[in-house]
Amino acid sequence: MPTFRLGDQGSAIAEIRTILVGQNLLGDNAGPSDLRATSDGWASPEAVFDPELDHAVRAFQQQRGLLVDGIVGPETYRALLESSYHLGSRVLLYRLSSPMTGDDVATLQSRLQNLGYYPHLVDGVFGETTHSALCRYQAEYGLSSDGICGPATLRSLERLGNRITGGSPHAIREEERVRRSGPRLSGKRVLIDAGCGGAHPLSAGMVADLETRILSDIAYRLEGRMGAAGMETFLSHGPDSSPDDSERARTANAVDADLVIALRCAHHPTSTARGVASFYFGNNHGSYSTIGRNLASFIQREIVARTGLFDCRTHPRTWPILRETQMPTALIDVGYVTNPDDASWLDDPAHRDIVAEAILIAVKRVYLLGENDQPTGTYTFADLLAAERAIS
Repeated sequence: MPTFRLGDQGSAIAEIRTILVGQNLLGDNAGPSDLRATSDGWASPEAVFDPELDHAVRAFQQQRGLLVDGIVGPETYRALLESSYHLGSRVLLYRLSSPMTGDDVATLQSRLQNLGYYPHLVDGVFGETTHSALCRYQAEYGLSSDGICGPATLRSLERLGNRITGGSPHAIREEERVRRSGPRLSGKRVLIDAGCGGAHPLSAGMVADLETRILSDIAYRLEGRMGAAGMETFLSHGPDSSPDDSERARTANAVDADLVIALRCAHHPTSTARGVASFYFGNNHGSYSTIGRNLASFIQREIVARTGLFDCRTHPRTWPILRETQMPTALIDVGYVTNPDDASWLDDPAHRDIVAEAILIAVKRVYLLGENDQPTGTYTFADLLAAERAIS
């Protein structure tokens, strides 16, 4: 889809404005007859991307954990559409080929979770787990168990309200799964997803080639170290393919990985932007992946401690690679390929080796659960292999 930004005009801008008015992020002050001068003549003010709309878009992006740039691209537009749905505004049902998404789905998941039927992430995606949870609820409350959230099901949910409160069932399940699997890395299944140069508008030519080389090499080094530790590893795609993030998530789900490590390079029009950042799934509904957050935090700390790269910290996001994977996932921006210092540092194979080791040590820390841990930046690959042999 096209992108929209300050100065653009058209019917899509009017739609964006209407959604933001509904989110109380923008006033509805313009009258339909108050035409505004534009570079192409005259236009209704609702159809013009003006500074007020730019500010509202940025506020929305901040609220939703998106990149705050004031540009309505595919991710922001998707989030805007999802925010426009409220529980009861449409019938919800499971569609295998194109699952329904939106705030109404997230609200339904929250209701079912509070009633004890949905122990998964509140991600706003009406998938098979949401369908199954809704069917169980309907069956137990004398409704037609068809997995369709229509008027009768909505009335029933409204009457019941919330039955349980407290800790997130999904967080408890994630933590218990890690605890049961034990501290040993051997046998753990990890999908490594290396980004591709050229996927970003600022990545082209030699920059794209460098980006691909950096990310592929870190992925291969990480794969080798994980294999030496007895882990089962998968690469999400080959060197000659560039699937979108949803396809990468489907690959992770298909191999039933325990964890996903996604590697990316960051980009910015300003060459002074620099540093490493880590991301995990988290949304404005208060739902997040506990183990994903732990993994991203450990990776961030280990890389910063071992490399001296600028610390851009750890953040929740709703990007498809984080949202659509069914297991804890961490996405790492290993540095700004548009920054000369970061790019030069990452172009050194010895430095990429450090990054790969830092990530592996962080994975080990996740499974240690705070037991027999060592200070950040001090645990080595040799230490890890020795520990693996000791508990084998």
